[in-house]
Amino acid sequence: MVKHLLSMGELTRGEIEDMLVLCGKLKKNPEKFGDALKNKTLVMLFEKPSTRTRISFEAGMTRLGGHAIYFAPGGSQLSRGESLGDTAQTLSGYANAVMARVFKHEALVELARHSRIPIINGLSDLEHPCQILSDLYTMSECGKLGGKIVYVGDGNNVCNSLALAAKTLELNFTVSCPRGYEPKLGDAKIEADPAKAVKDADVIYTDVWVSMGDEKEKEKREKAFTPYQVNRKLASKAKGDYVFMHCLPAHRGYEVTDDVIDSARSVVFRQAENRMHMQNAVLLTLLNAV
Repeated sequence: MVKHLLSMGELTRGEIEDMLVLCGKLKKNPEKFGDALKNKTLVMLFEKPSTRTRISFEAGMTRLGGHAIYFAPGGSQLSRGESLGDTAQTLSGYANAVMARVFKHEALVELARHSRIPIINGLSDLEHPCQILSDLYTMSECGKLGGKIVYVGDGNNVCNSLALAAKTLELNFTVSCPRGYEPKLGDAKIEADPAKAVKDADVIYTDVWVSMGDEKEKEKREKAFTPYQVNRKLASKAKGDYVFMHCLPAHRGYEVTDDVIDSARSVVFRQAENRMHMQNAVLLTLLNAV
């Protein structure tokens, strides 16, 4: 049976913990894995633009001896009406896995329904599991996974996946957001007051206020989220050794200020690097290459 990764909710505690361990081995001793993905091909389907997702997957495949192919729907027969189902069946004959970054989560479900190879969610409107798996590793690496984790901002795809992970791993997780912007998945604690939420936090996590697809709500969202900006005053309420996390790209001066994201407490670029290591762990796991 083909194993896909569409949602954090599909993973057991044991599966998550195994990937955290594997990610650490890949990061610390990559030479031990040699060409583990030699002769393996990953198709990367992008409906949305990307920096970290595309480059981390492509670089990760190269590091382990594999090959990644960029696939833009606008330059394919998808733009002329070929169905996702037919596309999935076709790709199943060429590649070993597909990573898809899509507007609607339903597109991933449709791809998986017709695919004979693993489909990996590289981001959808509902979830971003690859991001959260790597974030869990970053928290563990910083010794913060067992502490108080507070997400400040929009209950978007990143927040949804983090809420699901927190439920599975029984983490101390709180979301601070305006009413009406709560995460749709998981059962996170909600605290509307960001100052109360981040009190004694070990991790403060934020993301953009206006995700791709929400541009028409830009003015409304900026007004609603202004009190939720992560700045030095808010961060001072966390523990002295807290870490700041952001999945990037950051809109500096909006959800976070320079004095936080550029501070010694920030691990945002470590997060970005860890995307590659964790995604390699995901690929090795799904392809039974370890």
